[in-house]
Amino acid sequence: MTQYGLIADIGGTNARFALAPIKQFETPDALMLSEQELIAPLALNGADYNSILEAAEAYLESIAADYPRPDHAVMAIACPTDKDQITMTNHTWSFSVSELKASLGLVSLKFINDYNAMANAIPHMGEKELVKVGGGAAVKGMPIAVTGPGTGLGLAALAFSDLGPLTLETEGGHAHFAPTTAAEIDILKYLLTKYSRVSNERLISGMGLENIYQGLCSSKGLPVVELSAPEISKAALDKTDSVAEEALATFCAITGNYAGDVALTIGAKGGVYITGGIVPRFIEYFKNSQFRACFENKARMSGFVVTIPTYVVMAKQPGLLGAAAVLNHRIHNKQYASLT
Repeated sequence: MTQYGLIADIGGTNARFALAPIKQFETPDALMLSEQELIAPLALNGADYNSILEAAEAYLESIAADYPRPDHAVMAIACPTDKDQITMTNHTWSFSVSELKASLGLVSLKFINDYNAMANAIPHMGEKELVKVGGGAAVKGMPIAVTGPGTGLGLAALAFSDLGPLTLETEGGHAHFAPTTAAEIDILKYLLTKYSRVSNERLISGMGLENIYQGLCSSKGLPVVELSAPEISKAALDKTDSVAEEALATFCAITGNYAGDVALTIGAKGGVYITGGIVPRFIEYFKNSQFRACFENKARMSGFVVTIPTYVVMAKQPGLLGAAAVLNHRIHNKQYASLT
């Protein structure tokens, strides 16, 4: 009889839950998972629940009620997870992990950062869930990097050992932005009038596209119009606004420069994977943009990055899939004594 663990992917708006099969496998690299194997997935509107406990119980009492109540859980959440007390930065929920574990009657409960889950999902994705941009070939067993623009800019890395994947959670999206062209320098000058410090996230995110557009308007002596990211990308793709066209092109180029820096920093010979909700909306444009050329343009180190492949993640539930992978590896390694 198949056993199931509880998994979740919790963001500022939705709390997604599912049950993940607990599998038997001989070696860490033998674990195989797919989104289709996740049982009873359900997205709940977080605003409808006063607490994460209330939301989790609502899920367990709904479509998951047809299955045995799980003993183990892994939940991905969009905030730091290194302390027992977790307070979401983009939601009202604040809770103790140990108290939540006891209230749900779990043997083990682990919270991981959302990009930790994204990274652990990559080894389980098929060709249909990844779009390759440019050349290069992944080297099996070498580190991979997962990053990309969404509401913010996350970054995680995955390395591999005999015990299984080792995840490096980072806040690398908040590293300083480094302009590479005169136009990017002008954008940076504009942003320094808004922010005391300009990080990569200020340009490579939804708000980043807006910042780039405003910076270009300023540098051209035009009125600074505050369009939303969807409005800018639509105008660019429809070719109805020349500044929007330049903004989207610049956004892709800056993303490539940054992703190339990530590849150098992590030594990501296993590939760099672009995730988040923005790029998949204009995937064909992105494939034909300057992203890959900028990724490879590393002067003396171009020979290093040119061999590294880049992919855009198109999977629908990468957070849940990654949580399922982490759950299985933790149970396989029998680490319950150290689990919260």
